Amino acid sequence: MNSKKNDNFVQFFLHLGMENVLKRYFGYDSFRPYQREIIENTQQGRSSLVLMPTGGGKSLCYQLPALMKDGTAIVISPLISLMRDQVRQLRCNVIYAVALNSCEDEMDPMALQRECQDGLVKLIFLSPERLMVELSRLLRSIHISLIAVDEAHCISQWGHDFRPEYSQLGVLRQTFPNVPIIALTATADKVTRFDILNQLNIPDAEVFIGSFDRPNLSLDVRRGLDSYEKRVAIMHFLSQHPGEPGIIYCLSKKNAESVAAFLQAHRIDAAVYHAGLSLFERNRTQEDFLNDKVQVVCATIAFGMGINKGNVRFVIHYNLPKSIENYYQEIGRAGRDGAPADTLLFYNVADIVQLTRFAQTSGQSEINMERLSRMREYAEASVCRRRILLNYFGQETSCDCHNCDVCQHPPQLFDGTKYVQMALSAIVRANQMISMHTCIDILCGIPSLEVGKHQYFKLKTFGVGRDVPVKDWKDYILQMLQRGFVEVMYDQHNHLRVTELGRQVLYGERQAMLSVIIREVFSPKGKRKQYVQKESFPGLWNFPRNEQEEDKELFEVLRRLRLRIAQQKGEPPFVIMSDKVLHQLATYKPTNMQEFGNINGIGEFKCATYGPIFLPVIIQHKSESGN
Repeated sequence: MNSKKNDNFVQFFLHLGMENVLKRYFGYDSFRPYQREIIENTQQGRSSLVLMPTGGGKSLCYQLPALMKDGTAIVISPLISLMRDQVRQLRCNVIYAVALNSCEDEMDPMALQRECQDGLVKLIFLSPERLMVELSRLLRSIHISLIAVDEAHCISQWGHDFRPEYSQLGVLRQTFPNVPIIALTATADKVTRFDILNQLNIPDAEVFIGSFDRPNLSLDVRRGLDSYEKRVAIMHFLSQHPGEPGIIYCLSKKNAESVAAFLQAHRIDAAVYHAGLSLFERNRTQEDFLNDKVQVVCATIAFGMGINKGNVRFVIHYNLPKSIENYYQEIGRAGRDGAPADTLLFYNVADIVQLTRFAQTSGQSEINMERLSRMREYAEASVCRRRILLNYFGQETSCDCHNCDVCQHPPQLFDGTKYVQMALSAIVRANQMISMHTCIDILCGIPSLEVGKHQYFKLKTFGVGRDVPVKDWKDYILQMLQRGFVEVMYDQHNHLRVTELGRQVLYGERQAMLSVIIREVFSPKGKRKQYVQKESFPGLWNFPRNEQEEDKELFEVLRRLRLRIAQQKGEPPFVIMSDKVLHQLATYKPTNMQEFGNINGIGEFKCATYGPIFLPVIIQHKSESGN
């Protein structure tokens, strides 16, 4: 290995320091929460498990230390499209990265080995299958700085997207015992996190759990609409996003094709993506979407995982997803640039019937049925939807988000402290060893088999809530779950456990407000007799961006300029500049290179490359508009 040349590279980056590397190569002025701590942990040679939401900055946690450490970083991902996108963006920032997978052109192995040994190649992206091939070849002949396992939930059979090829990754710790391993995922509950650490043989890794909150995403759910009503709602929704890219997820190939045909008939550039298409057709749709040639992709869940497109402004679920993990990951593909984006979920009984059949015939029917139940609870909730999502991933919060349909059209509330204390007391007196069903049996004084077996009829709380109907108790306990007063321990027979927030209510330190229960009434034909569906959709800019007002006309001018540059370079537009950067340019209107370089997201290379192109357009627009 040419250690002298390699040392020179490392010393150069170390001399710059983390903040200067962050600004110079990535264009950011400061780190997001936990990024600095994760990078420092890696710099010290320790392994990490990183949980951050999609768009939360996970990739920087291995890209930046890869520059500052001696050797080449290995990044393992199941997603060829993600590899391609990240390599593009890194090379646009003058960072040499390569991808090795079944779809990439083969590089000369000896040339790649020499470039790694000389310290030129800072990151190699590998599929797990290709990793196993290269373990005995390339990887043994180069110095590896760190190993990043992206989409790490795929290694766990408890994860929502388990992939058998990931099960071999435990060999990494044995083969490279002194190399820090970073496992990264956006969606993993407590059981999955524990399994990831064990499967990768890094039980002592530092665990970093960032906030799962994505406040720039609005959340909206509409129940009970038929296909015609859904399409009317979609057209209404798209009218608020003229020309802006988005994804519509469908449960079946048939739905994806029919929705796309409907949009095309209404002169909206839409394409289809599902597993029934050829690889060529799927790749063409993906590339057209990345390059803004297609506005809307109507797809099954086969699409989007790993799509690193920052300017997706909306995600619509035409059907109910099978789990909150899937739903959270899919809506996370909107607003990755941090700018406001909207999400809309349609849900009806037919979805539950089909998804239940899928879950019951799966290899893990029990856990899949439980996850479907939690997804259904989210869709039917009358409490802040963001609180439900955050609580699901173990992040307790006592504040509503004011950016979901429930917050914007709040239900009627009452002081439900007495009911909550009844339920929490029953759970605690049963040593937190009961399920929701048994808890309700205890409260209502029902002598069920479980109650008799464990003699729960002797508890002081047995029958204390018999004046409340069973179906109402179920609703109240679901609200308690959604508000973070209790959690379900899926790996412990679905027992209920009282959280810290719940203990505060139980001991009288906090009041518990519950929603008044309103039963929806259906006619024999399945149509609602009561309940008026709201017709409002959160606007795109209901989340504050900057103190100064944005020049929307200038934004469109800059967006067209970015598209022309991207077409000339053969790159997706978001690789040139993100929507968030364009919004800042349209707000602050820089007139010289220093001001242009101060925009968050514009690094040294992009400033030098695109400043001379964008600045004259901004100056001319200011002159013509008089501001």
